[in-house]
Amino acid sequence: MIKTDMPIERHTIAVLVANEPGVLARVIGLFSGRGYNIESLTVSEVDEVNARSRITIVTSGTPMVIEQIKAQLSRLVPVYDVHDLTLEGPHVSRELALVKIRNVGEQRIEALRIADTFRARAIDSTLESFVFELTGDTGKLDAFVDLMAALGDVEVSRTGVVAIARGSDLQMPLVRKKPARRKSKASAGAGDD
Repeated sequence: MIKTDMPIERHTIAVLVANEPGVLARVIGLFSGRGYNIESLTVSEVDEVNARSRITIVTSGTPMVIEQIKAQLSRLVPVYDVHDLTLEGPHVSRELALVKIRNVGEQRIEALRIADTFRARAIDSTLESFVFELTGDTGKLDAFVDLMAALGDVEVSRTGVVAIARGSDLQMPLVRKKPARRKSKASAGAGDD
């Protein structure tokens, strides 16, 4: 008997793309058009000189579906590189969350104690609420939010996962900034005594 049920796996995929209008819509369209789910998505320019952005996508599927996703991403015109960080070796992934909790009395003391345990930082405080800033892996953030929700009303804003491979190998070594403008000799000497 051949087993047809393939396990569902969670993968973190890094994609280097042209930083131009419509690219993110094309990537998202690839996922929605084929019924693939995006669990987390972050994007930011990483190379000003070459106008390139890095998209980090967390998705789930069978190994066959993950391979299809990577192949289809690679074929998109504005895509320069695709890396499956889950398969390519150890990687570091983090997420940022802002968690607002509204509570009073003993729950406030407990919220501060839990925040200290999780190394969350209080960045705003009123007599009836706190806003905590927390970074870590997705599981850590989920656990923190669950504990806070047991102590009061909670509002959450999360960045989504960002990830990079461990070790000295550079998978997408394009991080550059535009060179700073040089001062003219006349302005460079102004104010020097």
